[in-house]
Formats: sequence, structure tokens, C-alpha cells
Amino acid sequence: MADTRSRFITHCLIFCLCCLLAVSCQRSTPEVQSPTAGGGRITLGTTSTINTLDPADAYGTFPGSLLYNLSDRLYTYKLGTTYLEPQLATALPTVSANGLLYNVPLRSGVVFHDGTPFNAKAMAFSLQRFIKNGGSPSFLLSDLIDTVESTAEYELTIKLKKPFAAFPSLLAFSGACAVSPSAYEIKAGAFKPEILVGTGPYKVVKYGTDLLRLDAFDQYWGKKPANKGLDIQFFSSPANLYNAFRTGAVDVAYQNLAIDHVRNLQQGAAAAGWQVIEKAGSGIDYLTLNLKSPPLDKLEVRQAIAAIIDRPLLQDRIFQGQIDPLYSLIPTTLEEQKPVFKNQYGDSDVSKATAFLNQAGYSTTNPLKVEFWYRSNVSNDQLAAITLKAATKKRLGGLMQIELKSIESTTAYKNLDKGVYPMFLLDWTPDFLDADNYIQPFLECATGSATDGCTDGSSFLQGSFYYSDRANQLIDQSRKTQNPELRKQLFIALQDLLAQDVPFIPLWQNKDYLFVQKWIQGASLEATQKVPFWTLRKA
Repeated sequence: MADTRSRFITHCLIFCLCCLLAVSCQRSTPEVQSPTAGGGRITLGTTSTINTLDPADAYGTFPGSLLYNLSDRLYTYKLGTTYLEPQLATALPTVSANGLLYNVPLRSGVVFHDGTPFNAKAMAFSLQRFIKNGGSPSFLLSDLIDTVESTAEYELTIKLKKPFAAFPSLLAFSGACAVSPSAYEIKAGAFKPEILVGTGPYKVVKYGTDLLRLDAFDQYWGKKPANKGLDIQFFSSPANLYNAFRTGAVDVAYQNLAIDHVRNLQQGAAAAGWQVIEKAGSGIDYLTLNLKSPPLDKLEVRQAIAAIIDRPLLQDRIFQGQIDPLYSLIPTTLEEQKPVFKNQYGDSDVSKATAFLNQAGYSTTNPLKVEFWYRSNVSNDQLAAITLKAATKKRLGGLMQIELKSIESTTAYKNLDKGVYPMFLLDWTPDFLDADNYIQPFLECATGSATDGCTDGSSFLQGSFYYSDRANQLIDQSRKTQNPELRKQLFIALQDLLAQDVPFIPLWQNKDYLFVQKWIQGASLEATQKVPFWTLRKA
């Protein structure tokens, strides 16, 4: 009986001790930890959406980031810079004297995700498919390329329809990547939205509406990823993404958090230990001015509007420091940029604005009245428009009267070239990182005259209808010359012309943000808005 009682007491003591140890272990667990700790995989959260992974049809910032990590192009940008370097090519192209023929030496020993060998025929197939299948971005190459041929097993020759000095930069566009000829076909409208069989460091293993699963490609020719793969979670709202990051449910948060969420994460970074990576973005916001719509057909009116714009006010009051003031259509990330609007008009210069309006015949008894249009479905545009109107009224009184009007963005884009909007607040994200992609899509006019304005071409599509023979000549010269310094001077001259004629008014340059948990290392945000997944690793 005594032995039984003794064994019972011993068992009770052991049970209590185990319970105590279990509670102690639970208390030592941190409140916020990686949901995949020790698994070698990274979880990235975003509110962005994708409807296709097909490089010939994908067009947008986040799809571009995915293609960037799933595929390779002939050229890419050296990490942390805006300098072009070979990727599937082994050197920069050799260009003919007339600027039309590009010979590109290619890398050997590369295979696609399905095991198909990469060579010049495969690269030619990929570029031809991009052009001929007719997807959303196909115009980028179809407007320029005449022929693409494999002139040797590892040599590609591309013939252009017209000289284009920025062509190597265009070949770094995410969609201009190599895809396996065994997995795709060249046929108009033939797309495969749920797969991507490229040569990149990752391959797609699951495509879902709320989750995209990427695994590291074990036969990748380059440096192997520092992680086993990524699970990309798509969140329905910025608030859900914000809460998921704060609680450690995701390792990395990228696109698109609300302004208040960004500020809160910035303020909480020191205490929580997470990383906030901030980078000047490549996207810009600007006003397009309709030169065929009175009173904006008067230069002095456009100059007055340029002079009264207060960019620092927008930066501080609306965006809480999450943008940078912009004084040219070319952003500060490119060396060709010249802050021509700051030099010529400044910010909220009442005396200059008043003088311009007086020259145009306006006064307090005959005030300038102008419509200011913005996209109704873009909340930041509405806040910016309201702020600019209030600031203008405060500083100029009744001398300039702005009437705000809004319309949904899809309808607005369809009507820009109809000339129905006197002044519109828009944004622009470049297709490739070169000064040409911030100038030609705005200032070039294919058909028009000084009298009739632009009737076909870039400025026509922008709703500005700006025509300048001088601008056309400068753009043409910048596209023909292979001399970097001469090219830079031509872009400076084009920016001077922009400030002189004011068909557009640059407002701000976006900032990009990447939020990274303290247990993640190797995170970076590129000037191209891309995030290299392969450098991410768990500490």
C-alpha cells in the first residue's frame, strides 16, 4: 500500500514538473515571429493583383517584378544602380554605323525551367512571340523592330525600322525575356496566363487567386537564390496587409500600403526592429494642359499655373513626405534630369503668377477661370486637386478661379485625345528606365503644325496637342546618336523647351517602400521598382 502511494505521489510530481516546463516554454515564445521560421522560404504580402504571367501580355509594375525574378532578359540593371549590364547577353551590342543593326553575343550553358536549352533561336523565338502574339505591351517592340534572327548558335541580330539609341535599355523591359519554345507558340492572342517557363532563378509551382508559390530553380545558370522560394500572398486591402506585417504573418510587405500605414510603420520601426527601405521611384505625376482649349492656348496662362503650383505643400500636407517635388518630366533618378520648372517658375511664386496673368489680360475684375480634372477613383489625386485649388485661392484671391471636375480613370483615358479636358492630373510609369521614355511619349508629334497643333502622335494621345518642330528634331537626334554626352545635352535642351512652352507641368516623383521583418536579410529596392527575391534570406 505504501509503495502504491509512493508511486502515485512520484507520478504527480513528474506531471506537475512537465506542466511547469510546458508553461515556461510557452512564455519564452516571442509574440511576433516568422510564420515559416526555419523553413527557408520567404512570405511576401501585397495588395497588387495579377491577371497573367505571360510575358507577351503582362503589363504593370507588380507583374513586371514577378517577370524580373522568374525570367532573364538580354540586359538588366546592375543591383543598386541605373547602369545597364549583360544578362543573357555576354556584352553590350555591337551597333552598325546607321544605327539599325544590333549584334548581340549570347550566353551558353543556360536552360529553361522545362529543361530546354537556351540559344539564339530560343531568344529570337521569344522576341518574335512578344511582337506577333499582340499582347498589351507588344507595341514596345513592334514599333521598332524589323527583324530578329539567330545568325549563329549564340549570336542574335536585330534589325530596327529606325535608329533608337535607347534600344538596349528597352531590351531590359521585363516582358522582353526568354521563354521556352517548347512551352509556347507564336500565334496572335495565344497566351498562357498561369505559367511562366523562363530561365530565371525561380519557377512557378502554384498559381492561385490569393497565393503564388515560387520555388528556387536548381539549374539556374547564375548565382543561386539565398532562399528556397517565395510564397506571395495577395491581400484584399491595404489594412489587411498592414496588419499581417505588424503581426509577423508576412516577412516582406510590398505594394501598396496607404499613406497612414506607411507613416505608422516608419514610426514603429525602431521599437519593433523591422526595416523600412525607401527609394525614389520611377513613377511621376503631372498636369497635362490642352493647348487647343482656351484659355490654355495662351502661353502666359500656362506659365501662371506653373508659377502658382506649390509642390512642397503637397509633399508635406497630402503625402506626409512620401513623395518628392518634381521640376521636370525626367525624374531625379536619371542623370539627364534638369529642374527646369524650379529654375524658371519656383513654387507658389505669387508675383510671377500675377505678372503672367496680367500680361494675358486678367485681373480681379476679369479673373482667369479654368477647369481642373482628376481621376475620381484615385483618392490621392482628389486630395492633391483640392489642396492646389485652396492654395491658389488663398494666394491669388479671385485672380485665378479653379473649378474641380472628376471622372473615372478608364473613361478619362479613352477621352484624352478627344480634347474634352482643359487640364488633367495624370501619372506615368516608364516602360524602360531611360530619359527617352519620359520625353518622347509626351513631346513628340507625328503629324501636326504650329497652327493646328498635334493631330497624331504622343502629345495628341496625352491630350495636350502640343506641336513643336524643334522638339521633334531634338527627339529625332537623341534617338540617332550613340554618344552619351551629346544625348544628355539634347535631353537638357528638350527640358528647357518644356519649361519654355509649358504643355505639361511636372508635380511630384513617387517614392517606393519595402517593409522587411527583422529576421530577413538581403532586402533591396531597385530604381526600376523591382525587388530582387533571390537576395532575401532568413537570419
